[in-house]
Amino acid sequence: MRIAVLRETAARERRVALAPATVDRLIKQKHQVVVQEGAGVQAFFPDKLYQDSGASIAPTVAAVTAGADLIAKVQPPTIDEAAALPPGAVLVSLMAPHASGSLLDALAKGGVTALALELVPRTTKAQSMDILSSQATIAGYQAVLLGAHRMGRLMPMLTTAAGTLTPAKAFIIGAGVAGLQAIATARRLGAVVSAFDVRPVVKEQVQSLGASFVEAEAKAEGAGGYAKELSTDQQQLVLAAIAKHIKDMDLVIATAAIPGKPAPRLITNEMVESMRPGSVIVDVAAETGGNCEATVAGEERSVGGVTVIGPLNLASTIPNHASFMFSRNIQSLLDHGVKDGAFQANMDDPIIGPMCVTHGGAVRYGRTQ
Repeated sequence: MRIAVLRETAARERRVALAPATVDRLIKQKHQVVVQEGAGVQAFFPDKLYQDSGASIAPTVAAVTAGADLIAKVQPPTIDEAAALPPGAVLVSLMAPHASGSLLDALAKGGVTALALELVPRTTKAQSMDILSSQATIAGYQAVLLGAHRMGRLMPMLTTAAGTLTPAKAFIIGAGVAGLQAIATARRLGAVVSAFDVRPVVKEQVQSLGASFVEAEAKAEGAGGYAKELSTDQQQLVLAAIAKHIKDMDLVIATAAIPGKPAPRLITNEMVESMRPGSVIVDVAAETGGNCEATVAGEERSVGGVTVIGPLNLASTIPNHASFMFSRNIQSLLDHGVKDGAFQANMDDPIIGPMCVTHGGAVRYGRTQ
């Protein structure tokens, strides 16, 4: 099988879909790998590393994709890139299918089978292929470092000749993969950590990391372990619990998300105004609307002395390890889907079927069969 790796062109994207270590493994499995020139440079994987792993380097999208059986990317291709993909090829990348109608039409028209990595089923068998979880781990870690850098105080308790410094208080909203990693990171930096989630099942996980769990009389656990939308009454209970707790926090990391929907609004302007000057909110959910009412995606702003940060693509800010993990997820997907030297786009497969957004000249996203 001939595998193509394209260079990312999206703003703020520094990752690469396949790392040299994965390329080495694919070459040993008798596949051919062609990497676009400079594809891994921003993730600190120079072309020579790919060549040493057995890959070929090509300068343009057309040269890389010519004759390719499978194309690997991080971000969705542009319309021009989609037009260059050979008919019958399999594209594996993030697709944002809910907002990419014209791209899906172009891929279907071109006879490309497209697998959206964000649609990997949340099952035990597919866990090693779960791009969202691996990249959320990076985002949760980096969010705490970003917040610590902007805070007006140190995180740990320190006893010095000038006196004792009390530890900072960190509050993590949302205890999914990103939230749990944020808890662990804030704890490692010495903060006193508390966390909130509408799913009571995560309480034990939060406490196992050394954080206290903030409870509200509202429960909203949906399919696959994700949170679901709250009723109006439940929303008020949640807001009351957060408002009571947030005013004493030095650092807030907001990570709450609902798949396929805008991020829930959990931090009001009144809550921000109740916080001490010098405190920081890092809204990891900024790309899907933000958990904080004061968040502006891609910007850092001061609201009454509170710094509110709406970072975009946090995983890409640590591109080397983010690419390594992304690559391992794709490797697992290929290990699952490749039979007899070719990727089998079997729509009845419990993992590949739900991921497939175009196949056989048609757009499949949104179809149940």
